[in-house]
Amino acid sequence: MGLGTGLEEFSKLFSGRFYDIGIAEAHGVTFAAALALGGLRPFVAMYSTFLQRGFDQVIEDVCLQELPVVFAIDRSGIVGQDGPTHHGSFDMSYLRHIPNMILMSPKDENELKQMLFSAIIYERPVAIRYPRGEALGVPVESEFTEVPLGKWEVLKDGSDVTLIGCGPVVNACLEAARELEDEGISAAVLNGRFIKPMDRGMLVAFARRTGRVVTLEENSAIGGFGSGIMEVLSEEGVVVPVKRIGLPDRFLPHASQKLLRQQVGLDKDGIKKTVKHWLKSE
Repeated sequence: MGLGTGLEEFSKLFSGRFYDIGIAEAHGVTFAAALALGGLRPFVAMYSTFLQRGFDQVIEDVCLQELPVVFAIDRSGIVGQDGPTHHGSFDMSYLRHIPNMILMSPKDENELKQMLFSAIIYERPVAIRYPRGEALGVPVESEFTEVPLGKWEVLKDGSDVTLIGCGPVVNACLEAARELEDEGISAAVLNGRFIKPMDRGMLVAFARRTGRVVTLEENSAIGGFGSGIMEVLSEEGVVVPVKRIGLPDRFLPHASQKLLRQQVGLDKDGIKKTVKHWLKSE
């Protein structure tokens, strides 16, 4: 998947540092673990749907030994026109429960750059999930900056409801929040860039302040980001209503990313509709 993961140019410039393991994902993960044991810092670039084939190796060969392997998980979330086999619907659910794993999802291309840099500093197993498609076009900083481990980002303050997204849905949250503001609804927006570990302090503070939390993710709603937020709130003794917007319990069909996001309520209009209906029903 050198072409699909964007590593063709890298493979030409650094032929001695690139290995195409073919359609052998389990082997690729174990190979990376061996490289880490040898003192290297391997990056495993793999589609979300195919990393599933190396699940046992992620646990036994990497995380159990707490090896500094970085998983660059391409095509996470809604993939679109590659069909139901290629949607990255499950990686949050199958990775966040593994001990020693750090799981991140950037909101844009600049944050992805900084996460890839930070993953080396953490010196632990790290997975960074990011979507298929064009970048947002935000300025990419020339300098490398460490992303503080487990720290979220406040993008907009609010008092009526807290929207917590991770990955590409964060931008849709911001757009929805700005339009909700015009309709008299004050929505806070948090960039939940760490799925594991979560920013417990920020989560608890905003949940208590607004009294309502909406979680958004391009992952199965079962066992995903929203489930993790509910677990943290339960452990912290914070009782507030939480509404999860994620991928439904079915295999998504072949269709454009835009259409599928509309259908599952993960675009700007879907987020606004969910928030307004929730507040109106109370």
